[in-house]
Amino acid sequence: MINNLMPEEQSPSSSNKWAYAFAAILIILIVNTGVFAVAFLNLQNQLETMEASLTEQSSEIQDLQNQLEIFDAIDQTGLMPWPTIYNQVKDSVVLIQTNLGLGSGFVYDAKGHIITNYHVIEGAETIQVSFLDGNISSASVVGMDIYSDIAVIKVDPEVTTLYPVVLGSSSELAVGVPVAAMGSPFGLSDTLTVGIVSSLERTLTAAENYVIIDVIQIDAAVNPGNSGGPLVNIYGQVVGVNTAIESETGTFTGIGFAVPSDTVKREVDDLIATGSYAHPWLGVSARDVNIVIADAIGLEKPQGVLVVDVTEGSPADQVGLRGGDQNVTLDGQVIPIGGDVITGIDGLPMRRMADLVVYMERNTSPGDSVVFEIIRDGQELSLTVTLGERPLP
Repeated sequence: MINNLMPEEQSPSSSNKWAYAFAAILIILIVNTGVFAVAFLNLQNQLETMEASLTEQSSEIQDLQNQLEIFDAIDQTGLMPWPTIYNQVKDSVVLIQTNLGLGSGFVYDAKGHIITNYHVIEGAETIQVSFLDGNISSASVVGMDIYSDIAVIKVDPEVTTLYPVVLGSSSELAVGVPVAAMGSPFGLSDTLTVGIVSSLERTLTAAENYVIIDVIQIDAAVNPGNSGGPLVNIYGQVVGVNTAIESETGTFTGIGFAVPSDTVKREVDDLIATGSYAHPWLGVSARDVNIVIADAIGLEKPQGVLVVDVTEGSPADQVGLRGGDQNVTLDGQVIPIGGDVITGIDGLPMRRMADLVVYMERNTSPGDSVVFEIIRDGQELSLTVTLGERPLP
């Protein structure tokens, strides 16, 4: 009997096991490869993000270092980066010539509106504006405010490319902050002088004997011809309008004045739209209470505003605010006493006349009702006053 010898065949179940194992290994490899790829991409993205962040931080550190170097230079030498600021603002500053004299101004908008001082264009029959690039335009008066010494004139916007200034916030100024006055002293255009803010909230008596309220005092040199030019801060923002000097010679002696930019912001829209601006009006003349006056009228503290006189028919007169009824000589001066002492407005203390006029100018308008706290014959009273519109001087 013959046996046929044949190789032993693998069973189907064994073959399937090897296939499943291979497939499983392949899947694991694919999954691991995918996970690794995703992790690698995430890591790469994180590294790129960190690199970008480090680059940005490095740039910020460099900027901070540059600023510190600038401030260090200011501390060490008194020098400031005014060349950059000058280049930023110079094309906005103009020379104004009238048939009566010279002044300065600056471009407010691309429509051709120029801001200057009231006294620069007061009574002028002709107004000519010269730009830094040599172009010249005639100008017309748009609006004027004698009480803030501000005026808006208008040139042909097609005569040249106009570069409006950036108006900053004068309320952020502090005594000692560096500023620069730009303009055309004695007709010398494109002039910049530097200094600091010497004081704030000054009152300035104009030639016509009215008072300009809430004025910035500076020691940057200003002279005839600077009037109407911009006062700029170290960011190149206009924070005031150069308006006057205190001098016995007519030239700069260390004290100059500028109208705050916040006043300009408050008034300019009305000046352009209507040609004028309405100031609030109480209708009193008054003076600060000092130690001598406080002793004379029996006040515990030398604080407040003594009402000396009340204008007939004024808002103060209508609510019965009282002025002085007897004259006394104090420190060689004849002073009317017996009037009310204003100690507060709307809950805020008023320690001096400047507090009173600055608060009213900044926070009230004609027609507003305000509550005045007063002392009358030793008693504390409150009076509600509806403010009027300040009449022309």
